[in-house]
Amino acid sequence: MSSTTPAPAWRRTVVLALIMGAQLMMVLDTSIVTTALPHLVDELGFSPASLSWVQNAYVLAFGGLLLLGARVGDLAGRRRVFVIAVAVFALASLVAGLAFSAPVLLAARVLQGVASAFAIPSTLALLVGAYPEPEQRSRAIAVYSAVIGAGASVGIIVGGLFTDLLSWRWGLLINVPIGLIVVLLSPRFLTETARRRGSFDLAGALTITVGMTALVWGLIESSTLGWASPVVIGLLALAAVLVVAFVLIERRTAEPIVPLGLFANATRSGAYLARILIVGAMFSTFYFLSQYLQDVLHFSALLAGLSFIPLTGMFFATVYVVRPLVRWMGQERLLIASLVLALVGMGWLSTVGAGTAFLPWVLLPLLVLGIGQGIAIILLTQFGMADVPADQAGAGSGLVNTAHQLGGSVGLAVLAGVFIAAGGDRAAIAAQVTGYQAVFHVAAGFYALAVVVGVVMLVAARRARRSAPVNAVEQPV
Repeated sequence: MSSTTPAPAWRRTVVLALIMGAQLMMVLDTSIVTTALPHLVDELGFSPASLSWVQNAYVLAFGGLLLLGARVGDLAGRRRVFVIAVAVFALASLVAGLAFSAPVLLAARVLQGVASAFAIPSTLALLVGAYPEPEQRSRAIAVYSAVIGAGASVGIIVGGLFTDLLSWRWGLLINVPIGLIVVLLSPRFLTETARRRGSFDLAGALTITVGMTALVWGLIESSTLGWASPVVIGLLALAAVLVVAFVLIERRTAEPIVPLGLFANATRSGAYLARILIVGAMFSTFYFLSQYLQDVLHFSALLAGLSFIPLTGMFFATVYVVRPLVRWMGQERLLIASLVLALVGMGWLSTVGAGTAFLPWVLLPLLVLGIGQGIAIILLTQFGMADVPADQAGAGSGLVNTAHQLGGSVGLAVLAGVFIAAGGDRAAIAAQVTGYQAVFHVAAGFYALAVVVGVVMLVAARRARRSAPVNAVEQPV
């Protein structure tokens, strides 16, 4: 494929389908077992205390290794790393789906997380390379963002369907044929990126990998051990020390695993922070709302999964409205408006009670929330990759996805603590409802903070635009 001649439309459609198929199966695996958790207690002997590790084992490996995966893709070739990682993910999914004991399932979930950490940073970089024209690239990134945003809710829907109609195992085994198709077709349709020569930043890789793992692990443990636990304090302190060490290392090394210049742009940095906040709010909403529907409203796993279809539909529908809205409002103002809309939806959702009717008092807030979140995710993905040099696309993609996974981990850990502190873990329905309301109130606070970040991004963008012509005049003649 020539670097100057655009690929035929059908070929780029296949490229998009391959990347989205891999991206979706990996993102939805963060939540696909949510509706199946009660069944794992009976079938594999999980205790209530160890049950959360079915999800956390995946998130821990995924979040801890993302930046390392991005760097390996830059050095070894992104298509090569992507194909190998998808193959490993499919194999791990087969083992997980056939698991006969709790340790085997957890080990397979860890391997799934490792494979995802190496595959996903390459997806956005490969997508950007396949769509060199700005307009087509913007549309492809919008689809990509919708898949990321909807992945967790799609996972709950698929998990509920398989759990009730077949078995929870099929929610994992379905990855095998999808992965096989991606592995077979990718060498033909995806263009390999140039393998960069250079040294591997081993010190940076070790410090950020261990640091991210300690951070995610500490946040996970905080929901059960409490923030005052020596284990939690030790893990978070270790994470802080290693992150500081990582920054110092990256400032001195000639070929850093994460170029710190990516944070110099206020728009990109704001996009990373806002993404952490809104993904933390939304991911936790999926987790707790699924339980609310089953434990309080007495929905089946299937019906609870189907309840997320309207929300998922809104995520994908926003793909078609973002571009005209950007032309009308501008990117920064549209971002703020979408975050305010999501804040309204989450605040509305926090009013649910024991006798709340799903129609309309759960459905309507979900629709409002889905529109706001869907638009915001698309814009934040675009902001996160804005003006990233081609040779740093893997690192930029890794940071976008790291912010996404870190948001899910932070949000779930914080809101799980809120749920327990509010008494939501007690058997009484009234206590559970109080816990769910507290969770949704704090999640609304996450959106409020994201609105503040959006305003700062708007101010920074306006200052940059005002200073541009001044700089041009002040240049030496």
